Amino acid sequence: MSKEKMFHALMEITQEINTIHDINELLRRVMDIAMQTLQADRGFIILKKDADDEAFHVAIARNVSQKDLADLTSYSSSVVRTVLGNGESILSYDAQADERFRDASSVILNKISSIAAVPLRLKNKIIGAIYVDASGGIGRFIEDSISFLTAFANQSAIAIENAKMIESIQEENQKLRREVEEKYTFEGIIGRSRAMSRVFDLMQKVMKTSATVLIEGESGTGKELIARALHYNGPRKKAPFVAVFCSALSESILESELFGHTRGAFTGAREDKKGLLESAENGTVFLDEVSEISPAIQTKLLRFLQEGEIKRVGDTKTRIVDVRVIAATNKILEEEVKAGRFRQDLYYRLNVIKISAPPLRERVEDIPLLAEYFLKKYSKKLSSPVDGFSRNAMETLLSYGWPGNVRELENTIERAVILAASNKIEREDLQIAPQKARLEFTSSLTLKEVEKSFVLKVLEEQDKNISKTAKALDVSRRWLHYRLKEWGYEA
Repeated sequence: MSKEKMFHALMEITQEINTIHDINELLRRVMDIAMQTLQADRGFIILKKDADDEAFHVAIARNVSQKDLADLTSYSSSVVRTVLGNGESILSYDAQADERFRDASSVILNKISSIAAVPLRLKNKIIGAIYVDASGGIGRFIEDSISFLTAFANQSAIAIENAKMIESIQEENQKLRREVEEKYTFEGIIGRSRAMSRVFDLMQKVMKTSATVLIEGESGTGKELIARALHYNGPRKKAPFVAVFCSALSESILESELFGHTRGAFTGAREDKKGLLESAENGTVFLDEVSEISPAIQTKLLRFLQEGEIKRVGDTKTRIVDVRVIAATNKILEEEVKAGRFRQDLYYRLNVIKISAPPLRERVEDIPLLAEYFLKKYSKKLSSPVDGFSRNAMETLLSYGWPGNVRELENTIERAVILAASNKIEREDLQIAPQKARLEFTSSLTLKEVEKSFVLKVLEEQDKNISKTAKALDVSRRWLHYRLKEWGYEA
């Protein structure tokens, strides 16, 4: 074999390292290149099953029957024992007369004349072997064949290891993605109240689209959770979800973070940098507290929403970016427009679909569900025996106003799990100041929700005394017992 042919084959496998990341496809190409270059009739590649295991398996074979493979690759075979055990190459000009193969029936039956085998070596460790043979006439392989096959095997070992590493990373990424998708399914957003049903219905309608969504709601109502659920249940779920907290960044930093910058655009800009909009290509950008961005950034964001174009800070080049925008604010954005603090045209661009995240005081019937969910979460996380709430504790949770909404409820339950002295959370474990308990009615509440809130408030004022509460409400004790049981606890 000419040196030119050997060099060409080595260059070819080097290219495979950079272009083939699928391990099975790579092994097929390695086998084909080896056989074509050496004009072999048959061949196979053996790989170590595990990095810490001594067992090997046939990863790919060409023109070799299962019976022959069992014969040639058994540990009693001198070829495999020598190559895998001692790391030595094997070359046989006349296999029929070679004493090393007198016990290999396939060599005799298939009239094999030439055999070559070399180890696949990576960092002084043997990870496998390449075997080829030929029949028809002695001397098919020569010393140059081993030189080529050894150099070729060294390059192949690197390619195989790289492909395995990439495969492992991809599997890990898929596992993490599945975990994220499971976490942000609609089932992960807890609630069965009428207010949350409206949110779920709207999410169901828009999740399969790329429409811009504006989520309004108080702090702690789960606006980002809604945004992530829309992303991971939609057509862009395989692309990035990037969250930007607009209120935490100055105008100049936010501009650079969103749109990127070029080298030298400002002091400290030592190299070109992609912005988050570019980094989220084909995915979703979540702009939290969008009401806090400056007029200058509002203008650039408006252009992006209108044209899909961005321009890095300090650059003259316009770039097209395909990203879905979901924005959130704890303010009423329409009121910000009226006050002149937010551009009206940008508001219209963001407000294609509006989702209002209801405060916890407007979904009181969800409190027991949420409380139980957080209790299980933190009991498991903290290895705590706490598994329930006392009647007084649940009544306190239901009558409290929750200015911090679901986030405050979660923090309260976590703290209570830590402080609880028994397997039940008591009222004192919650550490909710009595003066904070309040009752608020809004036009969004149903009559049943108002009734429930009012009854529980009166019960609290009467120190949980059923007789006094029934008298204050001018209802029977039986009616009150029935309602309390219906709402999830018994007095």
